[in-house]
Amino acid sequence: MEITKRTLVEAWQRMAAGHALLQEVGLPRMALSDDELDEWAESAEGAEDGGLCLLLDEDGTVRGQHGPYREVFATRDLEQVLYLIAEAAMRRHVGSLEEVAAALERIDPMWGRRFRSGGLGDTGTVEACGRDPLEGLAWIAGSWREQAPYTTLAFFRAADGRTVDAERLALLYGADPAQVAAGTRLKDLRSVDGGRAHWDRQWQSCCFGQAGGWTFLLHHDTPPGAFADKEAYAALGIEESVWLTATSAKAIYTFDYVRDGRRVDDDWGALELIWYERGYAPYLRGGELDFLNRAVRRAELDHPELTSTFELYFHALEESLGLRLARRDFAEGEVRAAYWAKGTL
Repeated sequence: MEITKRTLVEAWQRMAAGHALLQEVGLPRMALSDDELDEWAESAEGAEDGGLCLLLDEDGTVRGQHGPYREVFATRDLEQVLYLIAEAAMRRHVGSLEEVAAALERIDPMWGRRFRSGGLGDTGTVEACGRDPLEGLAWIAGSWREQAPYTTLAFFRAADGRTVDAERLALLYGADPAQVAAGTRLKDLRSVDGGRAHWDRQWQSCCFGQAGGWTFLLHHDTPPGAFADKEAYAALGIEESVWLTATSAKAIYTFDYVRDGRRVDDDWGALELIWYERGYAPYLRGGELDFLNRAVRRAELDHPELTSTFELYFHALEESLGLRLARRDFAEGEVRAAYWAKGTL
């Protein structure tokens, strides 16, 4: 069914008339062109509103926009559009996320389940997490936001049944071969001169290992000439990689997910973690990263005690992709570590 301004208005009027919670909720601003959207965003009304605007394409696609540049959904399904309008309205006018879910459930039980799942389909019963959210990966979120212990957290995974060799990966990046061969640990680097030497050289070090089916490599600046041996790097069999990068002193935190040699980002470009605001899906609804939207929503509902969006986001990465770091190994300095080889600096 092609969605026009008229069909959308009539469908919303029918929906609102049957539900007390929606009777005072009007349709979001609608634009029929990019120029109209720009004019609204530049106006005082658009600047103050900060809410949802609908851009109706000629082919019947409805694009939900927050401002002129951030598209949050695109669909030709009228029922999905009505749900997303109601979700945005309840989120703005109701209290907690649990209360938003309950309000949507009163309108339509499927809408309540949909909100709890974070997806756009009827996902059925959603099981609660039931685990400590700060164990698998999110324990590192707070210190990482302050660029500690490393500014780059990189994870690599091969095809099913294979493991990316952590030592070979570290060597290709430029880790000192003697320290890798000796099995040097982080506590060994910290023990020299009472830790003063490592304090001076920590920006030239890395930590590496395996957890949750992923091989991880944590570091600051990558030395020149890292993984120059393209054939050796290809031989590692890497099919997926996740990069979390913090830019020191600039408060820039980015997420990159590469699968089968292609960046997964719905053509959004740089994906900054500060885009994620509690209660709002960080990525395009129904897009390639929608699995992470769903994991974020579950983290929000399962763990209202977490006030840090970074901790919620990291827990969602653990739940959706299986990313983990051994908390005890880092706390006790047992994680494998090395300095970059002098020839690579």
